[in-house]
Amino acid sequence: MAIEVTVKRTEPRTVAFISMKGSYTQMGEAFPRLFGWVAEKGYPIAGPPTGVYLNVPGQVPDEELLWELQCPIGGDIVPIGPDERGLGVKRVEGAEVAATMHKGPFHEVGKTYAALTVWIMANGYEIAGPGEEIYLSEPQKTPPEELLTEVRFPVRKR
Repeated sequence: MAIEVTVKRTEPRTVAFISMKGSYTQMGEAFPRLFGWVAEKGYPIAGPPTGVYLNVPGQVPDEELLWELQCPIGGDIVPIGPDERGLGVKRVEGAEVAATMHKGPFHEVGKTYAALTVWIMANGYEIAGPGEEIYLSEPQKTPPEELLTEVRFPVRKR
């Protein structure tokens, strides 16, 4: 699979987040919980949501998957939590990342991760943190084959 990769620096940001454990099938309930909490708090949304994946499907059972959904928020908001529901606010530092675009259904993103990992290793980098997905399309309004997701890993030179 041929992909186009960009190495870039992300900006530090404040995010509202929800920490999750278990199958990714919970995403359908996790996003509304996160966005409902953001709305309840009156936080201004400052960019597209992100998924951060702290371990890898297939390397751990689905019920042991650890992941987080993040929503960038604006304003001078003090970090808090997570609360008993896994919701909170935190600062995320900027990082050097290798990024590529995935176009298509979410269930096919594994191929993009595999190609990105090959590119990282072949170009003198190593993975320096968990995989991230920035969701650039709204799945309720976009056909699955047209969904755009930026897939990236924090990297450092070997």
